[in-house]
Amino acid sequence: MTSHSLLTDFPSQTYDKLRYGDTDRQGHVNNAVFTTLFETGRIAVLEAGDRPLSEPGYNFVLARITVDYLAEITWPGTVEIGTAVKSVGNSSLTVVQALFQHGRCVATAEAVMVQVDPQARRSVPLSPALREAYNALRLKPAPAR
Repeated sequence: MTSHSLLTDFPSQTYDKLRYGDTDRQGHVNNAVFTTLFETGRIAVLEAGDRPLSEPGYNFVLARITVDYLAEITWPGTVEIGTAVKSVGNSSLTVVQALFQHGRCVATAEAVMVQVDPQARRSVPLSPALREAYNALRLKPAPAR
C-alpha cells in the first residue's frame, strides 16, 4: 500500500493509547482495533485543530478501507499513526496510513472517504479551498533507503 516505512514520512502524525480491552486471547491487540487506530489518524486530518478540513454542514463517510497487517501490536503502550493524502477526487479523497509501535511499521492502510450531505445522503463536490488543503497533505515521494 505504501512504501513509506517511517512515521516522519507522513505529513499528519498522531498517536493512540492502547487499552487492555484492545487485546485478544493471544495477548496481542485484536485486528479489529487496527481499523479504529486508523480512524484516529483520519480524524486527526479532518479535524486538525483550528483548521477543520471539512465544509460546514457536510461530513465524510468511509467508503472503502484496505488493511495490510505486517506485525502484531502488543499492550501496554501507544501506537503512532501516520496519514497522508494519496489523491483527491471530485467528492472524495484517498488516504494512505501506517501504524507504528516502537518505531516499527506494523500495518498499512488505504482508505477512500467521500464528502456527503447528511440530509440528502448524497456525495457533494469538494470546494477548491478544500482541494488545496488536502493536496498540501499529499504523500511525498518515498526517500531512497
